[in-house]
Amino acid sequence: MTRELEDVVVIGGGIVGLATALALQSARPGISLVVLEKEPTLAAHQTGHNSGVIHAGLYYKPGSLKAITCGRGRRLLERFCEEHDVAIDRCGKTVVATRADQVPRLDELERRGRANGLMGIRRLGPEELREIEPNAAGVAALSVPETAIVDYAKVLHAYAGAISRAGGRIVLGARATRLRRMEDRVVIESTAATTQGRVLIACAGLESDRVARRAGLSVDVSIIPFRGEYWLLSPERSRLVRNLIYPVPDPAFPFLGVHFTRRIGGGVEAGPNAVLALAREGYSRTSFSWRDTLEIIGWPGFWRMARRHWRPGIHELARSWSRRAFARACAQLVPEVTASDLTSGGAGVRAQAVTRQGALADDFIIVESERMIHTLNAPSPAATASLAIGQDIAARAMRWL
Repeated sequence: MTRELEDVVVIGGGIVGLATALALQSARPGISLVVLEKEPTLAAHQTGHNSGVIHAGLYYKPGSLKAITCGRGRRLLERFCEEHDVAIDRCGKTVVATRADQVPRLDELERRGRANGLMGIRRLGPEELREIEPNAAGVAALSVPETAIVDYAKVLHAYAGAISRAGGRIVLGARATRLRRMEDRVVIESTAATTQGRVLIACAGLESDRVARRAGLSVDVSIIPFRGEYWLLSPERSRLVRNLIYPVPDPAFPFLGVHFTRRIGGGVEAGPNAVLALAREGYSRTSFSWRDTLEIIGWPGFWRMARRHWRPGIHELARSWSRRAFARACAQLVPEVTASDLTSGGAGVRAQAVTRQGALADDFIIVESERMIHTLNAPSPAATASLAIGQDIAARAMRWL
């Protein structure tokens, strides 16, 4: 069945797709809008598998899309949560330098944080660190009080409710299989129906590059999936961590390293690592897809990336298969943590765009074509920044509405 012409069709019912739908409804009340989500439920992938951190905006290069949208998005998200009774906890976090050679990188983080407008960040010595996190060990640290935690699945369902109340539709089980651009519209064939829209916006996460190519775009990145695995501190050992404890990240690697996160629903997670996944939806160590694996090894940027990052990749793999190795990484921040304190937790898969030259894309990537906007790279802090990203995409879409 072919529906009548919609103003906007959004592919992808994750947090960025729904935030964009909300922004469009706010900018143009009464707009006809449909969201196509391939899964039978919401929050099936990245939105429902992350650590629940509302990032302050500490890490991102000043002037980058991540830096610009994170701070604005954080404020918008906190306001939305307050208005829709979604619990948040402004617990703050501590970034810890465990060795003297990490202190210059901590200096750079502090500089970036101040340049990005963070309020209240404060440098800590070892004694001040122990006052905030008594069981953490480090030579220096940075307190970031504007960091918070939330349940992003609940945020997503609140977005969905607001969209429905404003007259939008969310269609589950609607995998986009074919896209055709015509003079005044885009036709999207899906497993649910054929839908036509004046504008197509794709926020397809792990499938974002495939959807863009299906729409006829020449895309010079490929999604390489990285699985992030979590462990849980046993309830009696959760007292070792008061709030959030992070290491100083390696600037050459776009992942934050193993850290401790208090969950808003209770308990403390340790992780994630970052392991190459051999399936785009590969949430277990044994997950495998021939199609996904062949695409990974067929992308020239993968081999260039592998040559550049094979050493940290081996360490990440070791932490995936060995609880003791993972515990040793945890103990760098909190020395009392041992392997017996950890039980297996969940896992998520990060959709990481990798260029043909082998670079791990460090910023959000949003590309446009006639009557189409595609989000090709939206890793962390995309959940934090979702409402700000949505506003920016909506502003771009207005030219065709």
